[in-house]
Amino acid sequence: MTLSLLLVLVLIVIFMIGFEYLEVMELKARDFRFKLRGPIEPGPEVVLAVVDEKSLDRIGRWPWPRSKIADLIRVLDEDGAKVIGFDIVFGEPDKNTNMELIRRLEGEINRRGLKNKAVSRFLAKELELADNDLILAKTIAEVKTPVVLGYFLRIERDKSVAHITPEQIREQLKNAHYTFARLSSPNVELDQTDLAQAFMPVANILALSKTAASSGFMNMFQDIDGTVRWIPMVIRLHDKYYLPLSLQKTLRFYLDDAPASTYVSEVGVEKVMVGKYELPTDELGRYLVNYRGPSYTFPHYSIADILEKRFKPGTFKNKIILTGATAVGVYDMRTTPFETNYPGLEVHANVIDSILRQDFLVRPQWTTLLDIGMMIVAAVILGLVLPKISAVVGVVFGLGLLMAEGGLNYLFFSKGIWLNLIFPSITVILVYTGITAFRYITEEREKKKIKGAFQTYLHPSVVNEVLKNPDMLKLGGQKKVLTVLFSDIKGFTTISENMDPEALVHLLNEYLTAMTDLVFKYDGLLDKYEGDAVMAIWGAPLDLPDHPLKACRTGLEMLSELQRLREQWAQEDPAIPNIDIRIGLNTGLMVVGNIGSETRFDYTVIGDEVNLGSRLEGASKEYGTNIIISETTYEHVKDVMLCRELDLVAVKGKSQPVRIFELIGENGKVPQEKIELVHGFTQGLRAYQTQQWDKGKKIFSEMNALYPEDEPTKLFLRRVVDLKKNPPPKNWDGVFVMTTK
Repeated sequence: MTLSLLLVLVLIVIFMIGFEYLEVMELKARDFRFKLRGPIEPGPEVVLAVVDEKSLDRIGRWPWPRSKIADLIRVLDEDGAKVIGFDIVFGEPDKNTNMELIRRLEGEINRRGLKNKAVSRFLAKELELADNDLILAKTIAEVKTPVVLGYFLRIERDKSVAHITPEQIREQLKNAHYTFARLSSPNVELDQTDLAQAFMPVANILALSKTAASSGFMNMFQDIDGTVRWIPMVIRLHDKYYLPLSLQKTLRFYLDDAPASTYVSEVGVEKVMVGKYELPTDELGRYLVNYRGPSYTFPHYSIADILEKRFKPGTFKNKIILTGATAVGVYDMRTTPFETNYPGLEVHANVIDSILRQDFLVRPQWTTLLDIGMMIVAAVILGLVLPKISAVVGVVFGLGLLMAEGGLNYLFFSKGIWLNLIFPSITVILVYTGITAFRYITEEREKKKIKGAFQTYLHPSVVNEVLKNPDMLKLGGQKKVLTVLFSDIKGFTTISENMDPEALVHLLNEYLTAMTDLVFKYDGLLDKYEGDAVMAIWGAPLDLPDHPLKACRTGLEMLSELQRLREQWAQEDPAIPNIDIRIGLNTGLMVVGNIGSETRFDYTVIGDEVNLGSRLEGASKEYGTNIIISETTYEHVKDVMLCRELDLVAVKGKSQPVRIFELIGENGKVPQEKIELVHGFTQGLRAYQTQQWDKGKKIFSEMNALYPEDEPTKLFLRRVVDLKKNPPPKNWDGVFVMTTK
């Protein structure tokens, strides 16, 4: 959790400071959401009258005589257009060769002194008829349809405009329209606001601007990746606030010349109002364009077809007509979320339609808090969940969280609210990667620790299984049914006293290596060596359902391997003593875990059942056997192993008697004589347990004659003889009490 919170804190700092590359990623992600959403059918109010390739082919190259523009206005007005807006700047007088010729003729007549009133009136009339600017201005003034002109505002004052004089700027200001700024408080200083500022307009010629209903700027601001996503709804020029072309010709004149105002507070623009409509902007006065779709989402009508009246009457009735160029090489191409070659004219159409539909895309200030909140929530969820699940489930969970974030983000987007997608997504990816890497590092460190602790106690394959699932290893200790094995070399003290130390160590190392390999072979855990003694465990840390059987097989193979070693040592050095071993096995509930200090510990088992296993190994000395197992172990292996019941004993340290068995061998692999030995011995043992001393003596005597080397038979023959002479109490239960370990 600490790591996840630390990582998200770093991301929040980056989020607040801003990082250009990530900002571009978010902008592109927003564009993708537009494409995922798909086009929206716009309303019927806005249509485009365009200078397209067809118009250029029929009318001629651009720019056209402004009389053609006048003809266009008249045709649209006759068809009932509500408002006509031009995405064209008429910044210079129209170049007209006829006017130039008339003026030259007039000058030549005056120079030659050939003045004639009739000729002068004729030339003046022709000059008026040839003045396309005048024709356009008169047309704008005469038609019923309001005409709104567009102009540009110069934002940057660089070397290209250094030659412009203050008088020229003042002249241009006369030709531009503006709206009023209203202050939310008398303490607001307009000079201190961060609104976009211009230093002069590039306006239409005075003859046109004074007859037009209004004018609006056509500026569009690009994001850092060159895409147009915002339209400035207000730009400050000196002490005045100017409105864009889209506002001037949409709500203002479509709503019958509704008033427009910009409300400014200490933090910037509060709102832009046109009539009763409030437009959502940010504090910089920018309006986020909710694009309806790619180009041609709005109806395009060729001006050539309009001038030739190749349209159905009423096509433009009560419509907002946006007029501009879309022909390649003529219009200003813009990059938008839908495509890279998008007519700037159609950007205004998108703005108008979204305002009329009241269908906005906004990014309120509170969304920043929501973005940060989503980042924190994602980090907390991952910090809580990932440490508790596996790597595979973690991948699925991480992808699911990413999809959930994306779905929630798109849901808000469909409702017109732009939330940040990249930073919450990066939060999921970074926190997931960080926690996964941390888990990998710590788990690898833990695995190395576990491997270092167990590689000498377990077979490598078993160690690998433990490392795959360390949860099976409860390092703090747990109670578990296990099987423990103790083995010891008979008479080792005497052997060690009679051997050279180096030879003794070599002999012992070879013996212990062979015995350890057998423990590993059957997936056992080598607990410890104590001199010549070996202690091993089955069932921990790796769960083994058949651990009693594996332990028994290990004990039997220890005897077989020892026989092989004896033969080998006899060939190598006849002086090496013939060693033998005793083994004790017990199955029961034991406590297994790391026992020791924090810096040095052993993975081992403790408990009464462990002690019993050790006592059974010692009991082999009493009964003269190699392997003794407890009744609990016997119950687990009796269907597979041939065992001989030996006695009911109370070992030292335990008050409750334990039935013990000698492990003979695996069924099907034991010689017939051994089976007969077990059968005969069992009959004698029953006579012993029921105090039938004569019968017991007879059976054990016969068995001793047949199997003179069988130590348990000799032992019980002595017991029945002694008990016949010195009978036990009547309540004797047959328990033999051991006084040695």
